[in-house]
Amino acid sequence: MDKREYSEKDKKDFRKYADDHAPRSTLLKDCVIAFIVGGIICVIGQGIGDIAKSLGVNEENVKGVIPVSLIFLSCLLTGIGVYDKIAKYAKAGTLVPITGFANAVCSPAIDSKSEGFVTGVGAKMFTIAGPVIVYGSAASVVWGIIYYVMNMPR
Repeated sequence: MDKREYSEKDKKDFRKYADDHAPRSTLLKDCVIAFIVGGIICVIGQGIGDIAKSLGVNEENVKGVIPVSLIFLSCLLTGIGVYDKIAKYAKAGTLVPITGFANAVCSPAIDSKSEGFVTGVGAKMFTIAGPVIVYGSAASVVWGIIYYVMNMPR
């Protein structure tokens, strides 16, 4: 193993070289784009709800129409390869919970369809979504118990 001693000048020169050649941060730009794209997804959901209401769907059913429509659109766009292009541009903006989760389930399922329906699609579609479901369910049970204990009649 090489145990060279580097002078302070060498260290400063390397730091300057690394700083000059490091990619520039686009954090602010990425945050703005993610905010806009996430907002557009939410506006689409609101528009679906408004259209459903104008067609005479009652308020209770509209609450189901919106997520089902967003999940369908997300899976459709994933299947035809458009969702990934949007996600590449929008980054975290496509992670609006319902569309991002639908994409996380559909994408591995599409990628593994050649392995068959049971060992491919059935098994692989929950590789990413499975832990979310398990830990989400466990957290809801824990919070339910805490809520119950906090609200027990005394």
